[in-house]
Amino acid sequence: MPTPTTPNTRYIHGYAPHEANRLGDQADTLADLLHAGTAYPPGSRVLEVGCGVGAQTVHLVRSSPGARITAVDLSLPSLARARAQVTSQAPDADVTWQQADLHHLPHPDGHFDHLFACFVLEHLGDTPRALAEMRRVLRPGGSLTVIEGDHGSAFFHPDSEHARAVIGHQVRLQSSAGGNALLGRELAPLLRHTGFTGVTVRPRTVYADHTRPALVDGFTRRTFIAMIESIRDTALTAGLTTPSAWDRGIADLHRTTEDDGTFHYTFFKATAVRPRP
Repeated sequence: MPTPTTPNTRYIHGYAPHEANRLGDQADTLADLLHAGTAYPPGSRVLEVGCGVGAQTVHLVRSSPGARITAVDLSLPSLARARAQVTSQAPDADVTWQQADLHHLPHPDGHFDHLFACFVLEHLGDTPRALAEMRRVLRPGGSLTVIEGDHGSAFFHPDSEHARAVIGHQVRLQSSAGGNALLGRELAPLLRHTGFTGVTVRPRTVYADHTRPALVDGFTRRTFIAMIESIRDTALTAGLTTPSAWDRGIADLHRTTEDDGTFHYTFFKATAVRPRP
């Protein structure tokens, strides 16, 4: 779970246990989709930035047995939960846990062979600065993997202006908190402009309908709709909507999980390299 790393950035979904559970559901449901093609050699030094409660760390250690992973996050409670989760599921994994601000990483230049960041950059107030710091601690020739969503890629049947409105409230609130819920579409130019080379971005699409009940439940209901539902009070307090309009939008999102409904969303997975001198 990303944590705020600058005063003008905050994680708008909060840090309650239900949000940690949602992140776990998301990671487990999407593991094959998002982690496919990501594996690090035994002995390689891997930095996971913004590890949060360890939802993605669990899948990193499973796909890269023998890798030496350092997982950093600003939140000590999140790190404690991450350590407990990984220890229970992969007790032999080589993971070092560190409290750190990813704008000021406590590691020397070129220390890591690989960097991994999943659903982190979208919550930062100064993404280029964070990427510059990540590039600093990556060895020349080392790889960076970044995964981000893009809420503008959500479309569904039955279509609903009310459902699109509540998603729009999430986008606006994240922007006002210093983040960017539409970051996925920007990954390629962002990485190039911050000094990475060999930039490749591939879409990872989630499509859920009644023939894919695990995705309907694990992604549409328990990941995406649950995320939107978590900002209800904030959206109302900000005057973005009314209780009745909010309830109509959420009801229409849930309507997409019925037997004749469909839901589509695209994640973007980018890989890049720190250039050699």
